[in-house]
Amino acid sequence: QVHVVESGGGLVQAGGSLRLSCAASGRPGTRLAMGWFRQAPGQYRDFVAAISWSGDATYYADSVKGRFTISRDGAKNTAWLQMNNIQPEDTAVYYCAVIQYGGHNYDNPNAYDYWGQGTQVTVSA
Repeated sequence: QVHVVESGGGLVQAGGSLRLSCAASGRPGTRLAMGWFRQAPGQYRDFVAAISWSGDATYYADSVKGRFTISRDGAKNTAWLQMNNIQPEDTAVYYCAVIQYGGHNYDNPNAYDYWGQGTQVTVSA
C-alpha cells in the first residue's frame, strides 16, 4: 500500500507560475514511477507529466511541453510539478499517482496503482 499526498494548488493569474508537490510513501527500497494527471469539471482525467523511478526519463502531454517540468527526489519518492506560463485552460484538479507494479504506459491512468486526493489549481484570465 502506498499513500500519496499532493499539495501546492491555489489561485494564480494567467502567465504566472505554481509548483505542486507530491509525497508518496511505501516499503523502503520500492521503485515508484510518479506522474501527474488533471481533471477539469465534466471532463475525463488527462495525463500531464510523468517521471521514471530513477528520474532518468520524463514524459509530457503536448499541451504542457515547454511550460511544465516534472522532477523528483528518488530516495524520498517525492515529485514536483513546476508550472510556468500557466493558462486558464490549465484549471483543474491535479492528481499525483504512482506506479508500483511495473507498468510502462505513463500516459494511461490505468497504469497507475495509487492516487492522491488531488489539489485544485485555478487560473484566472
